[in-house]
Amino acid sequence: MAAEPSPAFALPPLAAYIHIPWCVRKCPYCDFNSHAASAELPEEAYVDALLADLEQDLAQVHGRALGSIFFGGGTPSLFSARALGRLLEGVERRVGFADDIEITLEANPGTFEQAKFTDYRALGINRLSIGVQSFQGDKLKALGRIHDGDEAIRAADMARRAGFDNFNLDLMHGLPGQSLAEALDDLRIAIDQGPTHLSWYQLTMEPNTVFWSQPPQLPEDDLLWDIQEAGQALLADAGFAQYEVSAYARAGRRARHNLNYWTFGDFLGIGAGAHGKLSDPHGRIRRTWKTRLPKDYLDAGKAFLAGERELDAGELPFEFLMNALRLSEGVAAELFVARTRLPLTVLAKARRDAEARKLLRADPGRLAATAEGQLFLNDLLQLFLP
Repeated sequence: MAAEPSPAFALPPLAAYIHIPWCVRKCPYCDFNSHAASAELPEEAYVDALLADLEQDLAQVHGRALGSIFFGGGTPSLFSARALGRLLEGVERRVGFADDIEITLEANPGTFEQAKFTDYRALGINRLSIGVQSFQGDKLKALGRIHDGDEAIRAADMARRAGFDNFNLDLMHGLPGQSLAEALDDLRIAIDQGPTHLSWYQLTMEPNTVFWSQPPQLPEDDLLWDIQEAGQALLADAGFAQYEVSAYARAGRRARHNLNYWTFGDFLGIGAGAHGKLSDPHGRIRRTWKTRLPKDYLDAGKAFLAGERELDAGELPFEFLMNALRLSEGVAAELFVARTRLPLTVLAKARRDAEARKLLRADPGRLAATAEGQLFLNDLLQLFLP
């Protein structure tokens, strides 16, 4: 029988994910809940819905202030500063912000969005994540992106001029027809833009996307491996430390919102299709998800909450480690106890098996994958399934 959680531990930190589901055009590789925008975005109605959605989640806050907010999408930078300002004011009034809150907005590099960067910064948004993907015209075209390389460079410059001293560039590799030299050129151009953080990850084919049903020709595995190794070396030489599978940061600039995910913190999920993870003082942990389609989310006759599920004690080791083992240094072993309310003994057998297979570090004080374990993370996690 699985050990029962103990209620004797403090609640984890709290963040908020806010989903804005519209974009100019759906990219062929994208499996996120995003929808092509009409000429008029229903900004006011959607902000009203977001705040009403939040109202229904307030019982799960338990007195905690928000340590971070992440506006994801879709393309949140399609929304006006006025709409986002009203939303942030409403969230702060209902929940409260930590003094050092990190507020991140995903933005496209397009000129239309760039013009709003200064206004976003004035609202208290203090971090941008700019979806560059590549700086090369033919690669951007293959990915269905609507910006070009020059716009991406101007977006980074505009971010700095608007007062953002902390911004991420989102970059893909393993693109259709991409060579090693082209992948490294993308990285060098990105580094030259002075970001504090880079999300650099391989393009994958996801179900329910155009690329899944009509897959492009991607580089061979050997080339993908060469790109990964050479890119990691280039980033390290430029002062970007890899701290997660696809995240690289300058000193002191790790993404705090994402670290909250990876350390099994709590997060409110509001907006069409948003997911949340919430703990209560009695040791219960729930996953929640909201109504997915924007038209249904905006329908006053339909519920915001589409579903919820309480995690049982047997699931918690996998749920915790699925996040924590993505971190290059893993986490202190005691964090497992603090976040799950379970004793470390429930991991003992799986830890021994993982250590014997050289997938988990043999360190009683930490839960961390070896270099091989990071490469074969799915194999490692399978050992912790209930």
